[in-house]
Amino acid sequence: MLDQLGGRRFLAMTGAKDLLGSSDALMFRLPSGFAKDGINMVKISLRQTDTYTVEALRLGLPESKIIERMDFVYVEDLQRIFTKLTGLDTHL
Repeated sequence: MLDQLGGRRFLAMTGAKDLLGSSDALMFRLPSGFAKDGINMVKISLRQTDTYTVEALRLGLPESKIIERMDFVYVEDLQRIFTKLTGLDTHL
């Protein structure tokens, strides 16, 4: 999934860190105050429909909150949806 987002360029452009991935999901943190609406974590999950669910979260104390969720995202739309949710560009 990281490759579909842009690989190393994506990491450099967004500051994504603490990546945790599996065969059907990718989660990572974003620097505090970097993305819009206080988003500091993104979770991308592959569904049985061969589409993705993208969740933009704000983790904090005392609570964590899903800021926005997009379902049925096609692979070719992952970068655009990430930018829409976070306000961060994935490439120059």
